[in-house]
Amino acid sequence: MKLSNFIGWGLLFCAQAAFALESDSEQPVYIESDSAVYDENAQVSTYTGNVTATQGSIKIDGDKLVVYLKDGDIIKLVSTGRPSKFEQLPGEGKDKMYGEGLINEFYPDKNLLIFMKQASVWQGEAKQSSEYIEYDTKNSLLKAGEKSSDGMRVHSVIKPKAK
Repeated sequence: MKLSNFIGWGLLFCAQAAFALESDSEQPVYIESDSAVYDENAQVSTYTGNVTATQGSIKIDGDKLVVYLKDGDIIKLVSTGRPSKFEQLPGEGKDKMYGEGLINEFYPDKNLLIFMKQASVWQGEAKQSSEYIEYDTKNSLLKAGEKSSDGMRVHSVIKPKAK
C-alpha cells in the first residue's frame, strides 16, 4: 500500500473517531465465561467458552481469554477465537469501532489493542485488514502491517461519503 493512501486512510479514521470515551479506562472489567481458572502464584486467570469481557464501552468476545495481573491490576488480556472480536464506542455521537483477529492482545494501562492473524478493523465505511494491526484506544490511532510481514500486505477500503 502506498504511504499516501495509508496516511489518507489514517486521517479519515482519526477524523471520524476523535477520542475514546474517557470513562472506559476508569470502569471495572467484567468477564463472563463457561469456566474459569485462577493461578494465584502466577497471577493469571484463564477463562474459556463463550467469553465476553467488557470495560465501559469496550467489549471483547472470544473462545478463550487469559488475564495477566500484577499486584491485583490487569496488565494484559489475550483473547483468542475464530475470530476473537472487539468493539468500542470511540466517542459520543461517533460510529462504533470494530476489530477482529485470531489473537487479540489488550494492554489497558497503555490503551493499546493489538490484532494478529487474519486481522481486520473497521469503523463506518472505512476498513483495514492485515496480519498485524495496533490500535490506540484512547487517541484512535491505528497502525497496520509490519516490516517483517514476508510480503503480507495491508488492505484498505475507503468508501466516499453519501452526498
